[in-house]
Amino acid sequence: MADIYLVDDHVMLREGLRNVLEKAGHRVVGEAGHPAAAIADIVRLQPSVVLLDLHLEPDSGFDVLEEVQRRKLPSRVVMLTMSANPRHVVEALRRGALGYVLKDSASLELLNAVEVVANGHRYLCRRASTLAVEGLMAESRSAAVLSLSARERQVILMVVRGLTSAVISTKLDLSPKTVESYRARIMAKLGVDDVPALVRLAVREGLIGVED
Repeated sequence: MADIYLVDDHVMLREGLRNVLEKAGHRVVGEAGHPAAAIADIVRLQPSVVLLDLHLEPDSGFDVLEEVQRRKLPSRVVMLTMSANPRHVVEALRRGALGYVLKDSASLELLNAVEVVANGHRYLCRRASTLAVEGLMAESRSAAVLSLSARERQVILMVVRGLTSAVISTKLDLSPKTVESYRARIMAKLGVDDVPALVRLAVREGLIGVED
């Protein structure tokens, strides 16, 4: 059974977590709703597992996670959060969390996460696994966007604004065949198959505004 520390700014949630964990035989050695208090306790108590919310005041749960890693504490961290943002899942894993569980998961999922992480292994709830893949794919697309040449950026802006290859070729003083080659190369780089998908990606990556 694991010694567990709870970090969440909702007292009622901490009470519920304590009840679930202690009924399963784990020992909750402490809890806090404030990052600074949590860090001080974790340094002193060195629990085997920390259940850490992402959204804390005045700091982020990431600050607590980074401090645990910086101090090389033996505590293993499971992010227990409402955030289903793919980037948050990837960032949590990158910063050293061994687990990521959404708060709407079943109690059994949380208990599984505690057991697996306490033994030094990684655990993502089913939805978090999907979110992690989405986050990594988004990062890959962002890197691809950064790799676009100035000319490719010109072409993509014109394409997503609905200009035909013939019009683009006139504006850029290129042959229609060259414009078509640019379009095909851009879509291949960005991993999209059609113009609507290209528009969505361009908006998401800030290449154009929603109103464009």
